[in-house]
Amino acid sequence: MRQADLMEAGRWLERHGLADAEPTPLLAARLAVRRRAKLIDSVLLAAFLMGAALTHVLGLPTEGTSSWPRLLVLAALVAGLLAAQRLLGWWVRRTDRRAGARLTRRVAHPAELGWPAVLGRPHAVFAVATFTGAVLLAVSVLPVPDSDLRNGAIVVLISLAGAGVGVVMQLRQVVASPAVADDEASLTADVIMRVEDARALVTPSLVWSLPAIFLYGESLGWWNAVAMALVVAGAVALCLIQLRTAGVGTAARRALATR
Repeated sequence: MRQADLMEAGRWLERHGLADAEPTPLLAARLAVRRRAKLIDSVLLAAFLMGAALTHVLGLPTEGTSSWPRLLVLAALVAGLLAAQRLLGWWVRRTDRRAGARLTRRVAHPAELGWPAVLGRPHAVFAVATFTGAVLLAVSVLPVPDSDLRNGAIVVLISLAGAGVGVVMQLRQVVASPAVADDEASLTADVIMRVEDARALVTPSLVWSLPAIFLYGESLGWWNAVAMALVVAGAVALCLIQLRTAGVGTAARRALATR
């Protein structure tokens, strides 16, 4: 275990009110894999957006040509991003399982944790509202007499379905997986990591991006304005939720106190 990872684990404990706890190699390993997964996820999303932009610029259909090749390339980019994100989640969960297997004794949560305790209702409502808004926008452009726009809307709906299933499955793993802890302090740290993981999962970066990228017809229309409005309104709502809801440490301690 690198000394830098142990020092970072110590700073993480201090930020979450666990300054008295000792930063163990197991905790440092769990935090390190999450930092790396988050960094890789950010790079993947940036690469996806760059690839989508290049596809638009280099593959703009001319009159009389089909937009399907461009849409297929974009759909492949979405599928690749979703698969990579799924692998990152599997990597983090595998590290947790290996850390748990190395414990000489394990403690369990005092009560079964549910998504309201781990994720929190404000974040859950925000995630559902953002997803619903993107779906409704894609559905609303289907009657528009523009084949490119309709094809893009179909790709958006399929991509949203895949993204939604992926988030639900990963969130279920975050909530239901066994605790990786051997005392009260490490149990609190375990729940704090779960809250962080759950909130990161429902951050709608891809959901915001899909309508803006795929709902691209022969000309600009109201759908482009609505797609941008969803991003702006969603960003403002997310900031307000983060400011007004309990912090990660507080939410984790409330979840532990639930009986």
